[in-house]
Amino acid sequence: MDVERLKALLEAVRAGKTDIAQALSELRDLPFRDLGFATVDHHRHLRTGVPEVIFGEPKTAEQVVAIAEELARTGQNVLITRLDAEKAAAVQKRLPQLKYVPVARTATIEVAPIQPRPGGTVAVVTAGTADVPVAEEAAETLRMIGIDVTRVYDVGVSGIHRLLDRRAALEASAGVIVVAGMEGALPSVVGGLTRRPVIGVPTSVGYGSHLGGMVPMLAMLSSCAAGLTVVNIDNGFGAAMAMARILPPAE
Repeated sequence: MDVERLKALLEAVRAGKTDIAQALSELRDLPFRDLGFATVDHHRHLRTGVPEVIFGEPKTAEQVVAIAEELARTGQNVLITRLDAEKAAAVQKRLPQLKYVPVARTATIEVAPIQPRPGGTVAVVTAGTADVPVAEEAAETLRMIGIDVTRVYDVGVSGIHRLLDRRAALEASAGVIVVAGMEGALPSVVGGLTRRPVIGVPTSVGYGSHLGGMVPMLAMLSSCAAGLTVVNIDNGFGAAMAMARILPPAE
């Protein structure tokens, strides 16, 4: 249950349009509901401003469906991350309203209109095209939170003039998420070009000694660009959630 729905319910009780029994019936599943294999947190939106998100990778299609149905039943929008195409197809058979974004490996059910967040647009930047799936996970997460996104893709340090040409887009944004593999240099460069909050996302894109993303992660953590924040490898979702906490909260 989100803040607006709770306000509407309380106003209805105060106005006499809803009696106490009806209100209690609607609130009976706060703060959570036990499904046996999962305890769905219906209180999370009230605490954090964002409903519970389903991490689809380790779950069966049946588990994803059950959790998504429970969230949607209470009027909450649904975001599923790390959902492969095969599992998404199985989930869509049960939930035809599900929208799947293959490149991001995310799926959504929009039960209620997404309320725009104040504070401006976030620029999502990639070093290369191979980093786009992680960037799109971040972009889809931001969209579901109500934050607009500007995409600045394939502007890595091997052709730094491409990034400099898009500097105005960085300055026009309230924050920047930079997704990079290989040696992970791009977040440091961006951090030296803008006063905006910068979050670096290392990816598992690279050759042998790249160590599955450890090299760019350690490079970003060792950055000389003061104030650069770094999340875990391939964690576009985590970067979006961190940026949502940095920007002004919804009313």
